[in-house]
Amino acid sequence: MIFVITPDLMVPKETDSINQMFQEGLDLLHIRKPWISRNEMTEFITQIDEAFYPQLVLHTHYDLGKEFTISRFHFREIDRKEDIYKPFVKEETISTSVHDIKTYNTLDKEWEYAFISPFFPSISKKGYGLNSTIQEEIQHRNNPDVKLIALGGINQDNIHQVFEADANGAALLGAIWESEEPLKVFKKCRNALMS
Repeated sequence: MIFVITPDLMVPKETDSINQMFQEGLDLLHIRKPWISRNEMTEFITQIDEAFYPQLVLHTHYDLGKEFTISRFHFREIDRKEDIYKPFVKEETISTSVHDIKTYNTLDKEWEYAFISPFFPSISKKGYGLNSTIQEEIQHRNNPDVKLIALGGINQDNIHQVFEADANGAALLGAIWESEEPLKVFKKCRNALMS
């Protein structure tokens, strides 16, 4: 599975790129825009083709799920600790983020998947993840219920290593949005997996 996470800040023609990536086989898009208002989020979602709403995952403004028939929600580590996700468990698909395999191994099966980061040194956050040991830690994975999605520093040159390490998927962020041609990078990553 390939996921794309939106950049925090708006990017020119972002929703055009998103629609094109979905047409090219993007599995899920995580809308992570921590600083935008509810109205801006509404505006953003309406620019995405309605056919792809089931593949959108909200990180904020969860109430918009009902308005747009979006049933996937992502919760940060802090939201997990504060039980903010609890009302969503029964009807919705929920995911979360972890930063080490010990935490991942303790997740209950109500979580469909968890991002684990940083897998490689980050592309968008310079210097972040340089000493990450997650690739080695993955061998201690013992949670059969929650899919593990690698995040951090993933691009077309190393995406195959993610799957060789037995992750269930890869989440792309910096490689896509730091590029002048997001769609081209997405296709390269997809093709790297297909070959």
